[in-house]
Amino acid sequence: MRFTRDDLLLFIGDSVTDTGRDREDPASLGDGYVRMIAEALPSPATVVNQGVNGHRVHDLEARWATDVLALAPSVVTVLIGINDTWRRYDRGLLSPITEFEASLGRVLALVKEKCAARLFVMTPFLLPAGPEQETWFEDLAPRTDAVLRAATAHGATVVRTDLALPRAAEEHGAAALAPDGVHPSPLGHRVIARAWLEAAGVYEGRTPSERL
Repeated sequence: MRFTRDDLLLFIGDSVTDTGRDREDPASLGDGYVRMIAEALPSPATVVNQGVNGHRVHDLEARWATDVLALAPSVVTVLIGINDTWRRYDRGLLSPITEFEASLGRVLALVKEKCAARLFVMTPFLLPAGPEQETWFEDLAPRTDAVLRAATAHGATVVRTDLALPRAAEEHGAAALAPDGVHPSPLGHRVIARAWLEAAGVYEGRTPSERL
């Protein structure tokens, strides 16, 4: 896919997307995969980071009109779900899969309806940092399936970070990619950025040495 200076690429999600961005500065991209993608694009498209630490899917839906639709993006990328799982285990806050899927489906539908933007949906991921996090998959696995169903239903390009990061962990070790199991290291963010760039077709015609 080729992007031009007229394109606005918007990324939205939780802390994995936020990565310390300055919310007072619309041009601030944080220090994670969003910045890496912006720097790897071969064309001068505008990139916007709308990640917010701690957010779950209902938080995204509550701010969708102002943080997404009002900007009229041409490409929207969503990465959400791990906090919907995490809050079940650390605070006892439930996010039923049916409600989660319905909420995600509604925001994706609004993008298609109001912006006619191209959609990318990233799967949530977990690289367990200890035995207690292994149990999270009982919640995260069906949630990931819900993300995949919603993405397919709305014609989104799926970025399987839940597959890319474990593959990278086989080589580098899980702790090198996400020390606490959830928040990526610089290397983990690089894996995510590369997965998005590959899904977007940015690497087409580029040699391995020219890739991120």
